[in-house]
Amino acid sequence: MIERLEATLQKYNELQEELTKPDVLSDMKKTKTYSKELASLEEVVTCYKRYKKVLEDIESAKEMLQDKELEEMAKEELSTLEEEKEKLDGELEVLLIPKDENDDKNVIMEIRGAAGGDEANIFAGDLFRMYTRYAEKKGFTYQVYNSVEGTAGGYSQIEFMIKGQGAYSLLKYESGSHRVQRVPVTESNGRLQTSTATVLVMPEADDDIEIEINPNDLRVDIYRSSGNGGQGVNTTDSAVRITHLPTGVVVTCQNERSQIQNREQAMKVLKSRLYELQEQEKAEKEGNERRSKIGTGDRAEKIRTYNYPQNRVTDHRIGFTTNSLDRVMDGALDDVIDALIQEDQKRMLRGESE
Repeated sequence: MIERLEATLQKYNELQEELTKPDVLSDMKKTKTYSKELASLEEVVTCYKRYKKVLEDIESAKEMLQDKELEEMAKEELSTLEEEKEKLDGELEVLLIPKDENDDKNVIMEIRGAAGGDEANIFAGDLFRMYTRYAEKKGFTYQVYNSVEGTAGGYSQIEFMIKGQGAYSLLKYESGSHRVQRVPVTESNGRLQTSTATVLVMPEADDDIEIEINPNDLRVDIYRSSGNGGQGVNTTDSAVRITHLPTGVVVTCQNERSQIQNREQAMKVLKSRLYELQEQEKAEKEGNERRSKIGTGDRAEKIRTYNYPQNRVTDHRIGFTTNSLDRVMDGALDDVIDALIQEDQKRMLRGESE
C-alpha cells in the first residue's frame, strides 16, 4: 500500500509542477486535463500526508518512552496515535480502490411502470418524486426531458437528468426492478397488491467521452408534444424522436420549448445511451460484471421492495432493511445508498486482497 501511496504522491507533485509551465498554461485542454487529474488525487494525498505525520509522531512518542519523566505522557500519546493510524489505514485502503471514471458525472435516469397496470405507473411517479427530492436534498438539480403520464396518475415512462458533482456515484446502484407492496388507491376491495417499476441509470456522456455518431445513421421524427400541457410542453410540432438505426436505440425529448432545444437534448441522451451500450458490451467481452459487484444493473433484476403496511424498505442485493419507508419515499435515501457504497467497497477490498 505504501508503494502505491508514494507513487500517487509523486504523480501529484509532478502534476503540480506541470501546471506551472507556460506551455501547459497556454493550452486550455492540457490545463483542464491536468487540473482534473490533480483534483482526483487530492483526497488521497491529503490523507497520506496526515498518515506520514502520524507515523513520525509515533516514532517520537516511542523515543519519549525512554525518558522516565515523560513515560506516562508518551504512553497516552502513543495510544491516541495508534488509534489514528488504524483509522487512517482504513481510509487509505478505501481511497486506493480504483475509482469509477464516471462517478463525478451527471446521471440520466429512466423510470417505467411495469407489472401492475395503473398502480405500477403510480409507483413509477412515487419513485420519480423520491429521486428528485433526494436530488434537492443533495443540492442537485434535475431536468425532465420526456414523460408519458399514466391514465390514473404517475407515469408509464419518465426520463430525466440529475445534475450535480458526484450524482452518478450515488445513484448508479439504482438500476433494476423496484417492487411495491400496498393497497392501491385504485383497489376498491382494499386488497394488498404487488406492483413493479423499473429504473435505468446511466452516466451523462459529456465532452470527456468520445462517441462517434454518424448523421447518416439517424432517423429524426418531429411531432407534436403531448403531456400535461401548461408552460412545460409546447403545442407546436416541437417534440423530437431520434432513432439510431445500427443499434435500434430510440430517444425522445419533448419537454423543452423548441424543436432545436429538444433535438440538442435528445442527442445528449443518445450519446449517453450509446456509451452505456458500449460499456456493457465491453464488460461482457472481458467477462466482468457490469458496473459494480452489487447487482448487474439490468432492468429485470429485482433489487428492492417497498412494503407500505410495514413501513419497510429492503434492498435484496445486500440484505439491508430500514423501517422508515415514509422518510425514504420523501427522499431520505442516504442510509440505503451509504449501505450500498460501503458494501461495494468491502467487496472490492476483498477482491483486491484475494
